Amino acid sequence: MDFIFVAVGLAMLFIAGEGALRGAIGLAQKLGVSPAMIGLTVVGFGTSAPELVVTLDAALQGQSALAIGNVVGSNISNLLLILGVGAVISPLTCEAGAAKRDAGMMIGTAIILVALGMTGEIVRWQGAIMVAMLVGILFWSYRCDRRTQKKAAADKAAADRAAAEAAAEAGTDPDDIHVKELEEVGEVPQNIWVILALNIVGLAGLLFGAHLLVDGATGIAYRFGVPQSIVGLTLVALGTSLPELAATVVAALRHHTDVAIANVMGSCVFNVLSILGITAIVQPLVISPDIQAIDLWVMLAASLLVMVLLIRACTIGRFGGAVLLLAYVAYIGSMAVRFVPAI
Repeated sequence: MDFIFVAVGLAMLFIAGEGALRGAIGLAQKLGVSPAMIGLTVVGFGTSAPELVVTLDAALQGQSALAIGNVVGSNISNLLLILGVGAVISPLTCEAGAAKRDAGMMIGTAIILVALGMTGEIVRWQGAIMVAMLVGILFWSYRCDRRTQKKAAADKAAADRAAAEAAAEAGTDPDDIHVKELEEVGEVPQNIWVILALNIVGLAGLLFGAHLLVDGATGIAYRFGVPQSIVGLTLVALGTSLPELAATVVAALRHHTDVAIANVMGSCVFNVLSILGITAIVQPLVISPDIQAIDLWVMLAASLLVMVLLIRACTIGRFGGAVLLLAYVAYIGSMAVRFVPAI
């Protein structure tokens, strides 16, 4: 039954998370939020929703090792496995400015988590500061987005005039340049009742799926004597990272690789500041010694490796992707050594 709970919980998290994400994007579009802000906030937080509900549920059940392991393991999976898979499919590239900004925020949050990890716990006031930092980042990004929108509106007006003139001469449709933007969003509902239903049902599915996953994972850990931290770092973390994996694979297949990179690094920032921050406010978290000694440093090393690859050439090629995947395989393999004392 524990394995069935885990399988059903993972399936519910994936399906409900996808529904809630599309509903949230539809709602944001109804409110007139720009695509840039949708990507930063709704998509970033939406793909992190499974981690949030699983971490919060685990913490409320007194499973701090599972909760912390889920977030740390998810970040490691994002950086090594998901970026690795994406880069092998199609080399990942992004603009130099975006690479420095996003990588800088990712490294900053990783350092914060390592520093907190050394204290052995994350208490309520620290969680409140983390959430405040995220709000500050989002507000700063909103201000930057508003300035960019004003400039883009002026540039677009000039470009549309030029495109219309060129289309009239060449007999082509200037609206073709917007096809890629629509591909990124995919099928998003426009009916307000469908949007609300997706949000409500998606949230309920996330909560129930998370509860099943935590119960099943805890049962497996107890039955086989596996430390909860290892279950959180592997099985639970990989399961809750499925939305990021799906989004990255789709973006890589469409060669929209800047979206893949932004999705992963944004998710890492959200995982630390929002998920651990919110969870710590509700229920203070204790960080297990093995995560302190090993996994936090692996997460930081993975963050630095990705930052070096991006800032050096603004690209993660297929060879770099293979290196990331091998690093993830080696990390998962090392779990066997840590599991031996437990049995």
